[in-house]
Amino acid sequence: MAGLALVSVYEKEGIVPFCEALRELGFDILSTGGTARLLEQSGIPVTPIEEHTGFPEILDGRVKTLHPRVHGGLLARRDVPEHVEQMKKHGLKAIDLVVVNLYPFAKTIAREGVTDDEAIEMIDIGGPAMLRSAAKNHEFVLPVIDPADYPRVLEALRQGEVSREFRRELAAKVFRTLSRYDALVADYLAGDLAPEAKGEDEWPQVFHVTGVAKQALRYGENPHQRAHFYMEPNATKATIARAEQLQGKELSYNNIQDADSALQILRAFDDFGEPIAVAVKHMNPCGIGRGSTLFEAFDQAYEADPVSIFGGIVALNREVDRRLAERLAGIFLEIIIAPTFAEEAREVLAKKKNLRLLTVDMSQPVWPSGAVTFRRVTGGFLVQSVDHASADPNDWRVVTKRAPTDAEYEALRFAWRAVQFVKSNAIVVADAQKTLGIGAGQMNRVGAAEIALKQAGARAKGAVLASDAFFPMRDTVEAAARAGIAAIVQPGGSIRDEDSIAAADEAGIAMVFTGERHFLH
Repeated sequence: MAGLALVSVYEKEGIVPFCEALRELGFDILSTGGTARLLEQSGIPVTPIEEHTGFPEILDGRVKTLHPRVHGGLLARRDVPEHVEQMKKHGLKAIDLVVVNLYPFAKTIAREGVTDDEAIEMIDIGGPAMLRSAAKNHEFVLPVIDPADYPRVLEALRQGEVSREFRRELAAKVFRTLSRYDALVADYLAGDLAPEAKGEDEWPQVFHVTGVAKQALRYGENPHQRAHFYMEPNATKATIARAEQLQGKELSYNNIQDADSALQILRAFDDFGEPIAVAVKHMNPCGIGRGSTLFEAFDQAYEADPVSIFGGIVALNREVDRRLAERLAGIFLEIIIAPTFAEEAREVLAKKKNLRLLTVDMSQPVWPSGAVTFRRVTGGFLVQSVDHASADPNDWRVVTKRAPTDAEYEALRFAWRAVQFVKSNAIVVADAQKTLGIGAGQMNRVGAAEIALKQAGARAKGAVLASDAFFPMRDTVEAAARAGIAAIVQPGGSIRDEDSIAAADEAGIAMVFTGERHFLH
């Protein structure tokens, strides 16, 4: 099957044997720059693109293939007599096959310290233009953007006829890939994705969600649901998507969700500047602890709820040593996340073959500046900026007769940060070192408080309570008072705030308003 192929690739793996096979099939090859040099060095006859166009590469290679002799040969319909006549008139050659892959823009912007000039130079222009032309005219031109398709393309060519279905499949892959590529460039150039201004016009009229296939999953949340894991092209090593798995079974859909929740909770405590341990079940924290050592922090998290941690995920913000590994090995856990594991710790944990160990770079932010989250709804999706909580008591307002003591402020700060990550309605009871009781996902606030207080038990006396939203009635404060809670932090904003304040004053409870709600659905 003779024809003319245009080959211009950044990723050159596999291109030499592919072009050798094209030559055996009778194809002549046009090529550009480094691709042409590689093919010539490999003994493959090539016509340089400048010889084909009669025009040299200019502007440091920015303009090579943007020429009518290229795009005319790609876009001409062979079944339209006027097109055929114009090709003859202007001496254009029909191009039958385009093999192009793009400059690695995603890898470039993910590189630490990359400059704006370096990123801009990696915005491919000629490659996408050729691919779009070929994909539009796929009835006559075969567009190949993915090296993984080389074997299938050769097999189809050897059969002498390429099916319409295969042509459309390759064309769709081109436009899908280019859409992802263009969206990534647009996001990079736009900078912050979440506008600070609240005006509707500040958000883009078209919002792209871009992902690259990372991992096939056995199933979704339940065995009857299909699932796949996609990674954002510019994800950093601070994310679950780029975490390194050191051992254990493949991550499941639920593992990934829980691990991500654990990581986000852990990193939210970065500003505390000390060892932190987080235990998670079903995307809710079941224990959060802090300490002067990581071992102590984990002990605190474990003591917070030694029942729920069974089969859970643990995230730690310091290196895991042998002593802590031995402690962790005595508990059934699904996943342990840490920045590093000491060699001796690896030896201990390696005995638990199914236990998954993940390392994550905790020197980088887990969320880039301006990051957004989104949630699918029927017919669309919702987009919002990331909920970054403040835990600075200087931003809070004391609303009761008694102000919190310094020790209570420290416990309130810890509890307020924790409650942000509990499903609403959410209540957290804590001291300054650990959560003591967590009431999650209840349909009424006092119900969440009763769960948290019951779990805390006698430990609630002298502890603090945090609520992710205001108290609609005084009943939650009254329940806290009966349990011996010393101080409360909540957003405030209810039309019945005065009732809750009065209840706190009657019980001698100190209460502060943050003015900031943290619903999590």
